[in-house]
Amino acid sequence: MNRKKSKISMIPKAVWLLISFLAAIALWFFISGTPAGGVVFASPRAVLRTLSNTIDNGTLFRHIQISLRRILMGFGLGFIAAIPVAFLMGWYEVFRNLFEPWIQFVRSIPPLAYIPLVIVAAGVGERSNILVIFIASFLVMVIAIYQGVCNVDTTLIKAAKVLGARDRDIFIKIVIPASTPFILVAARLGLSTSLTTLIAAELTGASWGLGMMIQRASGFFDMATVLMGIIIIGIMGITFEKIVKLLERKLTGWQETISQ
Repeated sequence: MNRKKSKISMIPKAVWLLISFLAAIALWFFISGTPAGGVVFASPRAVLRTLSNTIDNGTLFRHIQISLRRILMGFGLGFIAAIPVAFLMGWYEVFRNLFEPWIQFVRSIPPLAYIPLVIVAAGVGERSNILVIFIASFLVMVIAIYQGVCNVDTTLIKAAKVLGARDRDIFIKIVIPASTPFILVAARLGLSTSLTTLIAAELTGASWGLGMMIQRASGFFDMATVLMGIIIIGIMGITFEKIVKLLERKLTGWQETISQ
């Protein structure tokens, strides 16, 4: 058994990734070739043909560009708003008691439920699209960062107070560095939530975007376009994940050194 494990562990991750990719493509070919599966899953050839057509006429890049702008703006605004709110909740009991119950309550509501409210408040258009993504990502990130602030080692804070450190110094030199891993986890969750909320956000009257492209194609039972849009959103999600992981290694390398 140990020999088998050692042989498996010697295989590079790139090889495993290639095997997994080829297995998924083979399964896709098989499912799309069956009578029942072919109705739902367009064949890889059909998806590639659709991809080529949308690239040639320029519509694909416009959909990606507009959706990417909405995701980054909604996520960026949510991230900027989540950090001070989370730190205030974690640092001051008054803020925690006032805001935490409401944030937990609203967080349990799916984005589709407050789309009518967003449309009435912000109208139909770009602002409402970004606002839906902002709300969803903000609620996820504020909770993740808040938990990080609450999990700061109290021994470090007590030791700093004994040595005469002021609250401002404790906050800047202890709380913020200790919360950095949680901030990066919150960023990862916020980006993931922004992507999953994209289709719901583009229900608020968008004419361009990957979510709208998928919805419009589903109305015509154009499953090749639907699958293409889903795959592109998945690729965007993996790209965001890799970027955040790279930042995590850069900014929290000291934690890896301690664990070693």
